[in-house]
This record gives sequence, structure tokens and C-alpha cells, in this order.
Amino acid sequence: MASLWRAAMGSTQAPDDYEGVEFWSNPERVGWLTKQGEYIKTWRRRWFILKQGKLFWFKESIVTRSSRPRGVIPVATCLTVKGAEDVLNKQFAFELSTRAETMYFIADSEKEKEDWINSIGRSIVQQSRSVTDREIVDYDNK
Repeated sequence: MASLWRAAMGSTQAPDDYEGVEFWSNPERVGWLTKQGEYIKTWRRRWFILKQGKLFWFKESIVTRSSRPRGVIPVATCLTVKGAEDVLNKQFAFELSTRAETMYFIADSEKEKEDWINSIGRSIVQQSRSVTDREIVDYDNK
């Protein structure tokens, strides 16, 4: 049923499709965030890892090669990341938006919130440059 829901919502990434990203080794950013659930809109504290254009989350902060993420967001699908205190009426809140949905997170402090927004924002730019570079190479090779 979950795969049907993902297909309907436009998310085609298979649960084990990490595209070779070794999320357990040398991440770009890690930390605890409180995330709103996708289906049941409760708030849950999760350990997040940003690496190579993917934002992974886990139940525990000890992450190894055998760990399985609770979810992953390909940053290349993201359009914006920005503060959302006014939307949620919660301190240190921010949102990450794709064409299909907007996800909400709460950091532990203003600094953590700004650091996550900056890190994810940089990753969005890097991923968009990477896509543009591949498109240019493809056009040049035609």
C-alpha cells in the first residue's frame, strides 16, 4: 500500500535505493530534528544525515553500514528550504518543499535551524548544478 501511495504522490524511489551513498561514513551534516509524519501528522524526533544530495533519517543516532533509513529525500527534488515558525507557530521550525509536498521540521535551536537550512540549501544548489552540467554534456555530445 505504501508503494502505491508513493507512486500516486510522485515518489518513485525504492526504499533501498540510496544510489551508492554511504550514509554511515563522513556525512556533510548530522543531527537531531523533530519531523512531522507523512501520513499521521504526529511529531517524532529523528536522526538526520545529509550526504551527497540525499537527506536520510533514522530512529537512532548510531548509524552503521547495516542501518536502514526510515526515509530519504533526494535533495534534487526540493525547490525551497526556509523558516516556518509563522506557518507552524513553533520555534525553530523550517520547511522543505518539493513539487508534490511540503515537509516540516523543528530544530533544537535557532543556530541548528539556520545551519540545516544553509546545508540543505547548498545541497539543492549543488544538485541543480550537477543536473545542469549533465544536461549540457548530453547536449554537447549530440
